[in-house]
Amino acid sequence: MSARFTFRNSIAAMLAAPALVGAGTAYAACAGPGAPTNTETKCLTAVQIPGNPLRSYDISWVNPHRAEYYLADRSNAGIDIIDTRTLTFKRTLGKGLFVGVVLNGAGTAVNNDKSGPDGVVTHGRWLYAGDGDSSLKVFDLDGSGGLAQAPLFTGGSTRVDEMALTTDGGLLLTVNNAEDPPFANLFLANGDRSHSSVQEVSKITIDPVAFPGTPAIEQPAWDPTTRRFYVSVPILGKPGGCGAATCDGGLMVIDPNTVTPGTMVLGAFNPATNTGVLRLVECGPNGATVGPHDNLMLGCTSANNPANTSTLVINATTKKFVHTGGLVGSDEVWFNKGDGRYYTGTNRQPGGAVLGVVDGKTNFLIETIPQSSGSHSAAADSKRNLIFVPQSAPLAVVGTGGDVTAVGAGICGSNNGCIGVFIHRVDRDRDDHDGDDHDHDH
Repeated sequence: MSARFTFRNSIAAMLAAPALVGAGTAYAACAGPGAPTNTETKCLTAVQIPGNPLRSYDISWVNPHRAEYYLADRSNAGIDIIDTRTLTFKRTLGKGLFVGVVLNGAGTAVNNDKSGPDGVVTHGRWLYAGDGDSSLKVFDLDGSGGLAQAPLFTGGSTRVDEMALTTDGGLLLTVNNAEDPPFANLFLANGDRSHSSVQEVSKITIDPVAFPGTPAIEQPAWDPTTRRFYVSVPILGKPGGCGAATCDGGLMVIDPNTVTPGTMVLGAFNPATNTGVLRLVECGPNGATVGPHDNLMLGCTSANNPANTSTLVINATTKKFVHTGGLVGSDEVWFNKGDGRYYTGTNRQPGGAVLGVVDGKTNFLIETIPQSSGSHSAAADSKRNLIFVPQSAPLAVVGTGGDVTAVGAGICGSNNGCIGVFIHRVDRDRDDHDGDDHDHDH
């Protein structure tokens, strides 16, 4: 019996009992459709978030080396931090420094374009988060919890959304997805420095002549093999429009070494330089992550193109691709090198929101696990093979945007929303993954 297996069994023994403790109260978590007994990925527990029930949240992130999970929690206007060793809530970082939930003009629904925090990433001691006022905020995780430097404004009026870091933490790419036109910003980030001095390098837009009317850009990812940023483009415009159909999406391919300081316009894809905007086939993507063998998984969704029925996996070097059937409508997607699987926050799957599980070797769908309606965020701890999925509080508790099913309450064991924690024990199939060339590490 390996030490890893013993560790995971000890977690299960500690947390799988019916009465679970979180934020000082006992909860009977992991019940109902979101905790099936016939899946390889098991519901392990739920971590309760103190404060306001989870009505609105965005992207999540895991730093396995710090054993911490981070959630951009708009409902509590901060970054929730969970200890991935003990599976307990630690603190909400930056509470009161973000705009929080902003409602639409009628006051009937959350305006995601103006709410914050939104995107979040970390490297070492540094955490970067986007806010609904078009600002990037930097925090020192080893510090007192205040801002590490003054907010950096990206020049828009809507949120700094998703973002990606280079492996060494030295460069950060953010996206303003809701601007017209949308744009990305490249920053010199802190890397492993002991002080914060983040600076903007360039604002990057998509060529409006080659791709007119492109309405948004979404999740970026850094590929250390090609040393490029890849950014999902949900709908990529065409001269003359798309006729009766909806345009498919695209992929921005950005070489930071060729980014023009100040401003830069990204044109059509150039295979010789592996840069530019690449058109995709049968995919309007939101999510993006780098998996094994230099493959990118893109979270295609019918919300962008009603004809989309699958998820796309494309090779970053060759641009050859395959479609993963049976899974569509993902927002955040995450490759977990600990078990060689992709995990997807899929909120537009026919039949309801799910956690999608895809084999990183074959690109086949392994299973789907029901989640609270609207669930769109997923991140995994590669050292512990734990998968974290935020659950919305019920509609009856928070109003529009809340869970319209009973799935989230069953996973949480409460009506406040929570972070559902799932586990995949790989010891029985660890030989299948030993020796894999896992190119990507969050």
